[in-house]
Amino acid sequence: MTSNAPAATPGTVTVEKVGGRIGAVISGVRLGGGLDAATVAAIRAAVLEHKVVFFRDQQHLDADSHEAFGRLLGEPVAHPTVPAVDGRYTFAVDNDHGGRANQWHTDVTFVPAYPAFSILRAEVVTPYGGNTLWANTAAAYAQLPAPLKLLAENLRAEHTNVYDYATVRPESDFPEIKQFFEVFHSTRFRTEHPVVRVHPETGERTLLLGNFVNKLVGLRGADSRAIIAVLQSHIERPENTVRWQWRVGDVALWDNRATQHYGVDDSGDHTRVLRRVTIDGDVPVSVDGRRSTLLEPTSVPAPAYGIASGASTEGALPEA
Repeated sequence: MTSNAPAATPGTVTVEKVGGRIGAVISGVRLGGGLDAATVAAIRAAVLEHKVVFFRDQQHLDADSHEAFGRLLGEPVAHPTVPAVDGRYTFAVDNDHGGRANQWHTDVTFVPAYPAFSILRAEVVTPYGGNTLWANTAAAYAQLPAPLKLLAENLRAEHTNVYDYATVRPESDFPEIKQFFEVFHSTRFRTEHPVVRVHPETGERTLLLGNFVNKLVGLRGADSRAIIAVLQSHIERPENTVRWQWRVGDVALWDNRATQHYGVDDSGDHTRVLRRVTIDGDVPVSVDGRRSTLLEPTSVPAPAYGIASGASTEGALPEA
C-alpha cells in the first residue's frame, strides 16, 4: 500500500500522492535524455502505479530534450494524421489544435497500438482555468459491480477519428479549428478494441472507452449509447479523477493505457500552449485473449499509425 507521505526512490527522487486513486508529484528530477537507469525505472514505476505523474519547474526542456526524455520510456511516434513539424515528434496542443478538447478521451485509440505514454509540457498557461483532468480507468473497472464487469468484458467497441467537431465546439467557427479537423480526418481510421483490456505491464484490467468510441459492436444504436454512458460514468466518478492546474514548466506524464483525460475549456480567449510527445504502445488484448482489430484503412504503411507487431487486421498491411 502506498503511503500519503513522499516516498524515497533512487537518488533524490521523491513521489508524493495528490489523489487517493490517481496522481502523484515527482520531485528531485531534472527531465531530459541523460537520466540514469535507476531514475528512469523509478519514474516508470511511479506512473504505472499512480497513472499520471507531474513534474514542476522543467522550464529547461525544449523539443529536443522533451523527445530525448520520451525515448527513455520507449519509441516516440508521430500523430497518425497531423503532420509533424520539422520531422519532430512533438505535437502542439493549443487553442487551434485540440487544446480545448472539453471531452473525456484516451489519446489516439482509433488505431490498434495507441500510445503507451503521453508526455505533456506547458509553455504558455492562462491566468485562470485551462486545467486538465485525468481519470483512472483501472480503478473504474475494479469498482464495477460484478454483473457490469461481466458485461464489459464481453463487449468490443469501434473507435474512429471521424466525428463532427461542431458537436464538441458548437460555438467555434474559426478557420484554424476547421482546418485542424480537416487534417485530423484526412485519413479515416476505424479500430475494434475490447472494452476491457489487460494491461501488459501491471496485469490490471482497464476500461477502454472515451470520445473516439463510435459504437459497441453487435448492438443497436440506443443500446450501445446507453451501455457506453453507464460504463463511462464510472470512469468519470470524482473519486477516480485528479485535476491539475498548470504552471509554466510543468510536465505531466501519464499511462495512456490506464487513463482518460479532459482539457477543460474555461479560460475564455486566453492562449494556452502545451507540447506533447507520445510513446508507441502495444495492441490491446481482451480478458479472453483476443487482440484489437484494424478495420480501416488497409493500405497505409504501419509506421504511419504506430501499429506494433501482433495487431490483427481485416486486410493485409503492406510491409514498412
